[in-house]
Amino acid sequence: MRIPTSLRGPFDGVGRAAAFLAAGVLVQLGALLVLAVPWLDGGPTRATSCLLAVAVPVGVLGAACPVLTRMQRARFQGRLGVEIPVAGSSWSWRQLGYHLAAGPLIGLGGALTLLLWAAAAVAATMSVWVWALPPEMRLAQAGYSVHAAYATAAGLAGFYAAAWLSRALTRLDTRIATARLGPSRAELLEQRVEEVTESRAGVLDAADAERRRIERDLHDGAQQRLVSMAVNLGLAKVTLTDLPEDARKVIDEAHREAKEAIAELSSLVRGLHPAVLEDRGLDAALSGIAERTPLPVGLSADLPVRPAPAVEAVAYFVVSEALANVVKHARATRADVRVETRGGILLVVVTDDGAGGADPTGGTGLAGLAKRVASVDGTFSISSPAGGPTVVTVELPCAP
Repeated sequence: MRIPTSLRGPFDGVGRAAAFLAAGVLVQLGALLVLAVPWLDGGPTRATSCLLAVAVPVGVLGAACPVLTRMQRARFQGRLGVEIPVAGSSWSWRQLGYHLAAGPLIGLGGALTLLLWAAAAVAATMSVWVWALPPEMRLAQAGYSVHAAYATAAGLAGFYAAAWLSRALTRLDTRIATARLGPSRAELLEQRVEEVTESRAGVLDAADAERRRIERDLHDGAQQRLVSMAVNLGLAKVTLTDLPEDARKVIDEAHREAKEAIAELSSLVRGLHPAVLEDRGLDAALSGIAERTPLPVGLSADLPVRPAPAVEAVAYFVVSEALANVVKHARATRADVRVETRGGILLVVVTDDGAGGADPTGGTGLAGLAKRVASVDGTFSISSPAGGPTVVTVELPCAP
Protein backbone atom coordinates (compact mmCIF):
# COMPACT_ATOMS: atom_id res chain seq x y z
CA MET A 1 0.00 0.00 0.00
CA ARG A 2 1.35 3.37 -1.01
CA ILE A 3 1.56 5.99 1.77
CA PRO A 4 -0.24 9.25 0.85
CA THR A 5 1.97 12.25 0.15
CA SER A 6 0.32 14.24 2.95
CA LEU A 7 1.44 11.59 5.46
CA ARG A 8 5.00 11.06 4.23
CA GLY A 9 5.65 14.71 3.35
CA PRO A 10 6.93 15.65 6.84
CA PHE A 11 9.56 12.92 6.55
CA ASP A 12 11.11 14.09 3.26
CA GLY A 13 14.80 14.69 3.91
CA VAL A 14 14.40 14.05 7.61
CA GLY A 15 16.99 11.27 7.60
CA ARG A 16 19.62 13.73 6.49
CA ALA A 17 18.58 16.20 9.17
CA ALA A 18 18.68 13.53 11.88
CA ALA A 19 22.14 12.41 10.75
CA PHE A 20 23.27 16.04 10.81
CA LEU A 21 22.04 16.45 14.40
CA ALA A 22 23.68 13.17 15.45
CA ALA A 23 27.02 14.30 13.98
CA GLY A 24 26.78 17.56 15.89
CA VAL A 25 25.87 16.12 19.28
CA LEU A 26 29.43 15.06 20.16
CA VAL A 27 31.04 18.33 19.12
CA GLN A 28 28.38 20.60 20.58
CA LEU A 29 27.81 18.67 23.79
CA GLY A 30 31.59 18.42 24.19
CA ALA A 31 31.66 22.19 24.60
CA LEU A 32 28.79 21.96 27.08
CA LEU A 33 30.70 19.32 29.03
CA VAL A 34 33.78 21.57 29.21
CA LEU A 35 31.61 24.32 30.68
CA ALA A 36 29.93 21.94 33.13
CA VAL A 37 33.03 20.11 34.46
CA PRO A 38 33.85 22.62 37.25
CA TRP A 39 30.27 22.40 38.54
CA LEU A 40 29.77 18.62 38.53
CA ASP A 41 30.89 18.09 42.15
CA GLY A 42 28.68 20.72 43.70
CA GLY A 43 30.70 23.56 42.20
CA PRO A 44 32.98 26.11 43.86
CA THR A 45 31.74 28.18 46.77
CA ARG A 46 34.13 31.13 46.86
CA ALA A 47 33.91 34.10 44.52
CA THR A 48 37.43 33.59 43.19
CA SER A 49 36.77 29.91 42.56
CA CYS A 50 33.51 30.71 40.79
CA LEU A 51 35.28 33.21 38.59
CA LEU A 52 37.93 30.63 37.70
CA ALA A 53 35.23 28.01 37.10
CA VAL A 54 33.78 30.28 34.45
CA ALA A 55 36.98 31.79 33.02
CA VAL A 56 38.98 28.58 32.56
CA PRO A 57 36.39 26.68 30.47
CA VAL A 58 35.74 29.81 28.42
CA GLY A 59 39.48 30.15 27.83
CA VAL A 60 39.72 26.50 26.80
CA LEU A 61 36.90 26.90 24.30
CA GLY A 62 38.41 30.15 23.10
CA ALA A 63 41.71 28.43 22.38
CA ALA A 64 39.89 25.60 20.60
CA CYS A 65 37.63 28.01 18.68
CA PRO A 66 39.45 27.72 15.29
CA VAL A 67 39.42 23.90 15.48
CA LEU A 68 35.76 23.78 16.50
CA THR A 69 34.86 26.18 13.70
CA ARG A 70 36.58 24.01 11.10
CA MET A 71 34.81 20.93 12.46
CA GLN A 72 31.44 22.65 12.24
CA ARG A 73 32.07 23.85 8.70
CA ALA A 74 33.01 20.30 7.71
CA ARG A 75 29.81 19.00 9.34
CA PHE A 76 27.60 21.45 7.47
CA GLN A 77 29.39 20.73 4.18
CA GLY A 78 29.42 16.95 4.57
CA ARG A 79 25.93 16.39 5.99
CA LEU A 80 23.87 19.17 4.41
CA GLY A 81 25.97 20.38 1.48
CA VAL A 82 25.89 23.85 3.02
CA GLU A 83 29.17 25.71 2.60
CA ILE A 84 29.85 28.33 5.26
CA PRO A 85 32.33 30.86 3.85
CA VAL A 86 35.60 31.25 5.71
CA ALA A 87 35.72 34.43 7.77
CA GLY A 88 38.56 36.91 7.47
CA SER A 89 39.88 35.90 10.88
CA SER A 90 40.22 32.39 12.27
CA TRP A 91 39.01 33.63 15.66
CA SER A 92 36.27 36.09 16.57
CA TRP A 93 33.86 36.78 19.40
CA ARG A 94 31.02 35.80 17.06
CA GLN A 95 32.50 32.32 16.63
CA LEU A 96 33.17 31.96 20.34
CA GLY A 97 29.58 32.99 21.09
CA TYR A 98 28.33 30.17 18.87
CA HIS A 99 30.52 27.54 20.57
CA LEU A 100 29.65 28.80 24.06
CA ALA A 101 25.88 29.23 23.74
CA ALA A 102 24.11 28.46 20.48
CA GLY A 103 26.05 25.30 19.62
CA PRO A 104 25.69 23.55 23.00
CA LEU A 105 22.00 24.45 23.30
CA ILE A 106 21.25 23.17 19.80
CA GLY A 107 23.34 20.08 20.55
CA LEU A 108 21.26 19.46 23.69
CA GLY A 109 18.09 19.86 21.63
CA GLY A 110 19.51 17.46 19.06
CA ALA A 111 20.26 14.85 21.73
CA LEU A 112 16.72 15.09 23.07
CA THR A 113 15.36 14.81 19.53
CA LEU A 114 17.40 11.66 18.91
CA LEU A 115 16.04 10.20 22.16
CA LEU A 116 12.55 11.06 20.96
CA TRP A 117 13.26 9.15 17.73
CA ALA A 118 14.36 6.12 19.76
CA ALA A 119 11.38 6.27 22.13
CA ALA A 120 8.97 6.69 19.20
CA ALA A 121 10.52 3.69 17.44
CA VAL A 122 10.10 1.53 20.57
CA ALA A 123 6.52 2.68 21.13
CA ALA A 124 5.41 2.38 17.51
CA THR A 125 6.66 -1.20 17.26
CA MET A 126 5.24 -2.38 20.59
CA SER A 127 2.48 -4.35 18.87
CA VAL A 128 5.23 -6.27 17.07
CA TRP A 129 7.80 -7.00 19.71
CA VAL A 130 5.25 -7.67 22.46
CA TRP A 131 4.55 -10.95 20.71
CA ALA A 132 8.13 -11.95 21.42
CA LEU A 133 7.18 -12.24 25.07
CA PRO A 134 6.09 -15.64 26.42
CA PRO A 135 2.30 -16.17 26.08
CA GLU A 136 1.81 -16.47 29.84
CA MET A 137 3.33 -12.99 30.34
CA ARG A 138 1.03 -11.46 27.73
CA LEU A 139 -2.04 -13.17 29.17
CA ALA A 140 -1.07 -12.05 32.67
CA GLN A 141 -1.35 -8.44 31.56
CA ALA A 142 -5.04 -7.82 31.01
CA GLY A 143 -5.73 -5.41 28.18
CA TYR A 144 -2.17 -5.55 26.83
CA SER A 145 -3.47 -5.24 23.27
CA VAL A 146 -5.20 -1.95 24.07
CA HIS A 147 -2.07 -0.64 25.74
CA ALA A 148 -0.04 -1.70 22.73
CA ALA A 149 -2.42 0.14 20.40
CA TYR A 150 -2.13 3.32 22.48
CA ALA A 151 1.66 3.01 22.53
CA THR A 152 1.76 2.48 18.77
CA ALA A 153 -0.35 5.60 18.20
CA ALA A 154 1.87 7.57 20.56
CA GLY A 155 4.95 6.25 18.76
CA LEU A 156 3.60 7.36 15.38
CA ALA A 157 2.86 10.81 16.79
CA GLY A 158 6.37 10.83 18.24
CA PHE A 159 7.77 10.15 14.77
CA TYR A 160 6.03 13.23 13.38
CA ALA A 161 7.17 15.34 16.32
CA ALA A 162 10.75 14.11 16.00
CA ALA A 163 10.72 14.78 12.26
CA TRP A 164 9.47 18.33 12.81
CA LEU A 165 12.03 18.96 15.55
CA SER A 166 14.87 17.55 13.45
CA ARG A 167 14.13 19.84 10.53
CA ALA A 168 13.47 22.86 12.73
CA LEU A 169 16.74 22.42 14.67
CA THR A 170 18.63 21.89 11.42
CA ARG A 171 17.25 25.10 9.95
CA LEU A 172 17.95 27.01 13.16
CA ASP A 173 21.50 25.68 13.42
CA THR A 174 22.18 26.51 9.76
CA ARG A 175 20.90 30.06 10.15
CA ILE A 176 22.87 30.76 13.33
CA ALA A 177 26.07 29.06 12.16
CA THR A 178 26.06 30.93 8.86
CA ALA A 179 25.72 34.23 10.70
CA ARG A 180 28.24 33.43 13.45
CA LEU A 181 30.87 31.21 11.84
CA GLY A 182 30.93 32.88 8.44
CA PRO A 183 32.14 36.36 7.48
CA SER A 184 30.64 39.36 9.23
CA ARG A 185 28.60 41.91 7.33
CA ALA A 186 31.62 44.21 7.13
CA GLU A 187 33.77 41.37 5.74
CA LEU A 188 31.07 40.51 3.20
CA LEU A 189 30.98 44.14 2.10
CA GLU A 190 34.77 44.17 1.78
CA GLN A 191 34.66 41.01 -0.31
CA ARG A 192 31.93 42.49 -2.48
CA VAL A 193 33.93 45.67 -2.97
CA GLU A 194 36.97 43.60 -3.97
CA GLU A 195 34.87 41.58 -6.42
CA VAL A 196 33.38 44.74 -7.93
CA THR A 197 36.84 46.32 -8.16
CA GLU A 198 38.28 43.25 -9.89
CA SER A 199 35.27 43.09 -12.21
CA ARG A 200 35.62 46.77 -13.11
CA ALA A 201 39.35 46.34 -13.70
CA GLY A 202 38.55 43.47 -16.04
CA VAL A 203 36.02 45.58 -17.92
CA LEU A 204 38.51 48.43 -18.24
CA ASP A 205 41.22 46.07 -19.49
CA ALA A 206 38.80 44.56 -22.00
CA ALA A 207 37.72 48.01 -23.19
CA ASP A 208 41.35 49.11 -23.52
CA ALA A 209 42.20 45.96 -25.48
CA GLU A 210 39.21 46.58 -27.75
CA ARG A 211 40.34 50.15 -28.40
CA ARG A 212 43.77 48.86 -29.32
CA ARG A 213 42.24 46.34 -31.71
CA ILE A 214 40.10 49.02 -33.38
CA GLU A 215 43.13 51.31 -33.64
CA ARG A 216 45.16 48.57 -35.32
CA ASP A 217 42.32 47.67 -37.70
CA LEU A 218 41.82 51.29 -38.72
CA HIS A 219 45.55 51.96 -39.06
CA ASP A 220 46.32 48.79 -41.02
CA GLY A 221 43.08 48.68 -42.99
CA ALA A 222 41.02 51.77 -43.77
CA GLN A 223 43.86 54.23 -43.33
CA GLN A 224 46.20 52.32 -45.64
CA ARG A 225 43.50 52.12 -48.31
CA LEU A 226 42.91 55.85 -48.09
CA VAL A 227 46.63 56.49 -48.40
CA SER A 228 46.78 54.24 -51.45
CA MET A 229 43.80 56.02 -52.96
CA ALA A 230 45.37 59.44 -52.30
CA VAL A 231 48.63 58.30 -53.95
CA ASN A 232 46.78 57.03 -56.99
CA LEU A 233 44.80 60.27 -57.29
CA GLY A 234 48.04 62.24 -56.99
CA LEU A 235 49.59 60.18 -59.77
CA ALA A 236 46.51 60.73 -61.87
CA LYS A 237 46.84 64.48 -61.45
CA VAL A 238 50.45 64.36 -62.61
CA THR A 239 50.21 61.88 -65.46
CA LEU A 240 46.76 62.50 -66.95
CA THR A 241 47.44 65.98 -68.31
CA ASP A 242 45.23 65.64 -71.38
CA LEU A 243 41.96 65.26 -69.47
CA PRO A 244 39.19 67.86 -69.77
CA GLU A 245 39.21 70.64 -67.17
CA ASP A 246 36.07 69.33 -65.47
CA ALA A 247 37.65 65.89 -65.00
CA ARG A 248 40.84 67.42 -63.59
CA LYS A 249 38.75 69.41 -61.09
CA VAL A 250 37.01 66.22 -59.98
CA ILE A 251 40.37 64.47 -59.48
CA ASP A 252 41.75 67.49 -57.57
CA GLU A 253 38.69 67.56 -55.31
CA ALA A 254 38.86 63.79 -54.68
CA HIS A 255 42.58 64.06 -53.91
CA ARG A 256 41.98 66.88 -51.42
CA GLU A 257 39.12 65.05 -49.69
CA ALA A 258 41.20 61.86 -49.48
CA LYS A 259 44.01 63.74 -47.74
CA GLU A 260 41.50 65.36 -45.34
CA ALA A 261 39.98 61.94 -44.61
CA ILE A 262 43.46 60.56 -43.86
CA ALA A 263 44.12 63.44 -41.46
CA GLU A 264 40.77 62.95 -39.71
CA LEU A 265 41.27 59.20 -39.49
CA SER A 266 44.77 59.70 -38.07
CA SER A 267 43.32 61.98 -35.41
CA LEU A 268 40.62 59.40 -34.64
CA VAL A 269 43.18 56.61 -34.36
CA ARG A 270 45.30 58.66 -31.95
CA GLY A 271 42.16 59.38 -29.91
CA LEU A 272 41.28 55.70 -29.63
CA HIS A 273 44.67 54.48 -28.48
CA PRO A 274 47.86 55.97 -29.92
CA ALA A 275 50.34 53.37 -31.07
CA VAL A 276 53.22 55.32 -29.53
CA LEU A 277 51.60 54.96 -26.10
CA GLU A 278 51.68 51.18 -26.37
CA ASP A 279 55.09 50.97 -28.03
CA ARG A 280 57.13 53.63 -26.21
CA GLY A 281 55.13 54.56 -23.14
CA LEU A 282 53.48 57.63 -21.65
CA ASP A 283 56.48 59.99 -21.89
CA ALA A 284 56.78 59.62 -25.66
CA ALA A 285 53.01 59.82 -26.19
CA LEU A 286 52.78 63.07 -24.20
CA SER A 287 55.69 64.50 -26.17
CA GLY A 288 53.64 63.93 -29.33
CA ILE A 289 50.66 65.75 -27.82
CA ALA A 290 52.87 68.69 -26.82
CA GLU A 291 54.31 68.96 -30.32
CA ARG A 292 50.86 68.95 -31.95
CA THR A 293 49.38 71.56 -29.61
CA PRO A 294 49.27 75.01 -31.34
CA LEU A 295 50.84 76.85 -28.40
CA PRO A 296 54.03 76.34 -26.38
CA VAL A 297 53.77 73.39 -23.98
CA GLY A 298 56.39 72.62 -21.35
CA LEU A 299 56.56 68.92 -20.51
CA SER A 300 58.20 67.39 -17.43
CA ALA A 301 57.90 63.59 -17.05
CA ASP A 302 59.52 61.49 -14.32
CA LEU A 303 58.35 57.89 -14.74
CA PRO A 304 60.93 55.40 -13.42
CA VAL A 305 58.35 52.56 -13.56
CA ARG A 306 55.78 52.22 -16.31
CA PRO A 307 52.18 52.27 -15.00
CA ALA A 308 49.48 49.79 -15.91
CA PRO A 309 48.13 50.16 -19.48
CA ALA A 310 44.70 51.34 -18.30
CA VAL A 311 46.29 54.01 -16.07
CA GLU A 312 48.59 55.12 -18.90
CA ALA A 313 45.60 55.49 -21.20
CA VAL A 314 43.69 57.59 -18.64
CA ALA A 315 46.71 59.84 -18.05
CA TYR A 316 47.17 60.28 -21.80
CA PHE A 317 43.56 61.26 -22.40
CA VAL A 318 43.56 63.59 -19.39
CA VAL A 319 46.49 65.55 -20.81
CA SER A 320 45.07 65.45 -24.34
CA GLU A 321 41.64 66.71 -23.30
CA ALA A 322 43.03 69.28 -20.88
CA LEU A 323 45.29 70.79 -23.55
CA ALA A 324 42.40 70.74 -26.04
CA ASN A 325 40.35 72.73 -23.52
CA VAL A 326 43.23 75.19 -23.09
CA VAL A 327 43.36 75.78 -26.84
CA LYS A 328 39.59 76.13 -27.22
CA HIS A 329 38.56 78.05 -24.11
CA ALA A 330 41.41 79.43 -22.02
CA ARG A 331 42.86 82.14 -24.33
CA ALA A 332 46.25 81.08 -22.98
CA THR A 333 49.71 81.74 -24.39
CA ARG A 334 51.43 78.80 -22.70
CA ALA A 335 50.70 75.52 -20.92
CA ASP A 336 52.79 73.22 -18.75
CA VAL A 337 52.38 69.50 -18.13
CA ARG A 338 54.02 67.69 -15.22
CA VAL A 339 53.80 63.90 -14.82
CA GLU A 340 55.56 62.02 -12.02
CA THR A 341 55.14 59.14 -9.61
CA ARG A 342 54.88 59.67 -5.87
CA GLY A 343 54.61 56.65 -3.60
CA GLY A 344 52.52 54.50 -5.91
CA ILE A 345 50.52 57.47 -7.25
CA LEU A 346 50.81 58.83 -10.78
CA LEU A 347 50.49 62.61 -10.48
CA VAL A 348 49.38 64.58 -13.56
CA VAL A 349 49.30 68.40 -13.39
CA VAL A 350 48.28 70.58 -16.34
CA THR A 351 48.68 74.36 -15.92
CA ASP A 352 47.90 77.23 -18.27
CA ASP A 353 48.19 81.03 -18.06
CA GLY A 354 44.77 81.69 -19.54
CA ALA A 355 41.78 83.68 -18.35
CA GLY A 356 40.62 81.06 -15.83
CA GLY A 357 37.02 80.59 -14.78
CA ALA A 358 36.82 76.98 -15.98
CA ASP A 359 33.67 75.25 -14.74
CA PRO A 360 33.49 71.41 -14.64
CA THR A 361 29.71 71.65 -15.18
CA GLY A 362 29.96 74.05 -18.10
CA GLY A 363 30.30 71.47 -20.85
CA THR A 364 34.04 71.92 -21.42
CA GLY A 365 34.80 68.21 -21.13
CA LEU A 366 36.03 68.48 -17.55
CA ALA A 367 33.10 66.43 -16.22
CA GLY A 368 34.00 63.66 -18.66
CA LEU A 369 37.60 63.81 -17.51
CA ALA A 370 36.51 63.42 -13.89
CA LYS A 371 34.47 60.32 -14.78
CA ARG A 372 37.34 58.81 -16.74
CA VAL A 373 39.70 59.39 -13.80
CA ALA A 374 37.18 57.87 -11.35
CA SER A 375 36.99 54.72 -13.50
CA VAL A 376 40.46 53.71 -12.20
CA ASP A 377 39.88 54.97 -8.63
CA GLY A 378 41.72 58.21 -9.28
CA THR A 379 41.00 61.72 -8.00
CA PHE A 380 40.37 64.82 -10.13
CA SER A 381 40.53 68.44 -9.00
CA ILE A 382 40.68 71.79 -10.74
CA SER A 383 41.58 75.28 -9.59
CA SER A 384 40.58 78.02 -12.02
CA PRO A 385 40.01 81.45 -10.44
CA ALA A 386 38.91 84.32 -12.65
CA GLY A 387 41.98 85.72 -14.36
CA GLY A 388 43.86 82.43 -14.09
CA PRO A 389 45.89 80.42 -13.84
CA THR A 390 44.00 77.16 -14.31
CA VAL A 391 45.51 74.06 -12.69
CA VAL A 392 44.12 70.58 -13.35
CA THR A 393 45.44 67.96 -10.89
CA VAL A 394 44.86 64.25 -11.30
CA GLU A 395 46.11 61.43 -9.05
CA LEU A 396 45.95 57.87 -10.40
CA PRO A 397 46.89 54.60 -8.65
CA CYS A 398 50.13 53.71 -10.38
CA ALA A 399 49.92 49.89 -10.19
CA PRO A 400 52.37 48.26 -12.60
